[in-house]
Amino acid sequence: MENWRKSSYSGTQSNCVEVGRACDRVGIRDTRNREAGHLAVPVSRFLDFIGAVKDGAFER
Repeated sequence: MENWRKSSYSGTQSNCVEVGRACDRVGIRDTRNREAGHLAVPVSRFLDFIGAVKDGAFER
């Protein structure tokens, strides 16, 4: 994975996730535990997830 970044909403906090991109995959990792590795998912599935978040699918 390359170009790891965290959300601008995180500010200076370190308790968030980072995302990175490699070809057709998006990597997701814990900012505070980078050594633990990352989860890689297809770009299309990541975009589906982001769309669901924006649509409020996970709101209580």
